[in-house]
Parts: sequence; C-alpha cells; structure tokens
Amino acid sequence: MAIINPFEAILNEKGYVIIDGALATELQNRGCDLNDPLWSAKILIDQPQLITDVHYDYFIAGADCAITASYQATSLGFAKRGLSKTQSLALIKKSVDVAIQAKTKYQQITGNNRPLIIAGSVGPYGAYLADGSEYTGNYHLTDNQMLDFHYDRIYALVESGVDILAFETMPSFAEIKVLANIIKQLKNTACWFTFTLRDSQHLSDGTQLKDVIEFLNSIEQVTMVGINCIAIEKVTDALITLNKLTNKPLIVYPNSGEQYDVKSKTWMASNHQYTLTNQLADWQKNGAKLIGGCCRTTPHDISNISTNLAQLCCH
Repeated sequence: MAIINPFEAILNEKGYVIIDGALATELQNRGCDLNDPLWSAKILIDQPQLITDVHYDYFIAGADCAITASYQATSLGFAKRGLSKTQSLALIKKSVDVAIQAKTKYQQITGNNRPLIIAGSVGPYGAYLADGSEYTGNYHLTDNQMLDFHYDRIYALVESGVDILAFETMPSFAEIKVLANIIKQLKNTACWFTFTLRDSQHLSDGTQLKDVIEFLNSIEQVTMVGINCIAIEKVTDALITLNKLTNKPLIVYPNSGEQYDVKSKTWMASNHQYTLTNQLADWQKNGAKLIGGCCRTTPHDISNISTNLAQLCCH
C-alpha cells in the first residue's frame, strides 16, 4: 500500500505548505513560565486551553499545519513530576486533542474547510535531557534504550489521530535509525525528519548528511526531510546540500533571526540582514516546499510568510 503524503493536496494546489511557528514563544507571550524541563509540555498539565488558542491563532495567520505540544512530552519527563505512565500517555494524547480542537474551532468560526494538517511532534532524547544536547547529539544510549524512550509516545500520537509524525530537531544518526525502524512498523503512517546541523554538510553529531539522506531516501513513509531550529543565515547552504541528495520535498522552519546565548539563556538581536521573508525566494529555489518558523517566531511571522509566499507564487 502506497503511503499518502497528507500535504499532497495542498502542494498540488499551492505549490507550498505553511508550517506554524513557535509554540513556547507564544505561550510565554501569554504569561506562561516555561523555565522548566518540561518546557511547553508543562502547559498540557496546567493550561491546555492556551495551547488550543495558540494553534488557532497560527491557523488564522495562514498555517496549513499545527505541530503538537509533544516535543518535550515524554513518559520519563512526566515521571519526574510523579505522573504514572497512564497519566503521561493521556497528556501526550491531549497534545493532539487540543490541536484538533483548534482546527475544529477555526473551521467553525471561519467557515473555511481548507485542509489543515496535525503533525505529532517527536523531539529527540536530547530534548528530554534539557541541556542543549539536541544541538550536539552528545548522548549515547543503546538502540533498545532509545526504542524504549520513544515507542510509547509515538504510538500514543498515532492512536490519537495525527496526520503525520514530525521527528524534529534531530541531531543523532543513531537515534534517526531507531525512529525509522519504529515508523516501519506503523505501515500506514507518514513522517518527516528535520535535523539540527553542525554545518551544511553534517548532522550535529558529525555524521555526513549524505549518509543520513541516503538511509532515509529508501523509506517510503519518510515523505519529507529538512531542517529546523536553525539560524536563518545558514538555511540556504543546507538546502542546497539536501536538494542534491533527495527528491523528497524539503521542509524548513528556522528560528526568528535572533541569536541565543547559552550562558545567559537569552535571545539577542543579530547583526545580519537575513529575515524569514527576504530569504523565501532562495529557499523555494533550492527545494523548500514546506516553510514555517521555530524558536521566537509568532503568528505575525507566519502571516508574513503566508503573504509573501502567495505573492512569490503569483509572479
């Protein structure tokens, strides 16, 4: 049975797909304290309606896809809060429920039944560690340990009705291979992989991108590959590399353009001239079909991307 890319109809109609922007940034803008190892997953416990509101605002801004608040939602992470596995899996499923509620709200209020896709976020083991290692891949588990960490969350997301799994911010080839083996067991489930990079040729753990993409090219369920949580000025070179290595549609959702200082844990203005919108033409030229935002991006940014992509594709 051929795997159906849930974005196919949107790509056929528009030629591109708009992914949403940062969830955590918007939750903080609404008064949430995310100084917590669970990060935005904490709000699944405390104020899930706020997550629905953020998803809804991204749909209003023009996003075709909402990524669930499950990036840092894991059984191990919730266990540190004293939650049982049953409670943890219920919260992971809630991340899908609140996204679907936002989709339903959008359709009811606007009367617009355009396709809206729910992507189930699966962050790397490094995200659970909450020490920045999703940008280095500097962690080492056996394949079985990695399998145990990811398996229940992935199945909970699929059972809850996500349209696609988003394996995002992936720094480790060993972890990517474990996740790919899980997806092969889920015969009808599509997924994407987006990576963090050391440079335009290498995954964060040092693996050559050509080796990673060669491996993923052979897996039909991997419908798209790309990069996220990357500095804007590094996107084009990475896309040039990826575009030479695969025929799969490329996906990119970079950070806002500000630079993060690890020591002070603050974002600072950057002195480069690259923005999410003035790079869109180059990104499309180099194969990007799905474009959105990661850290520090907002519905306003996604609205600007939506407007600019519509203009680019009309000329």
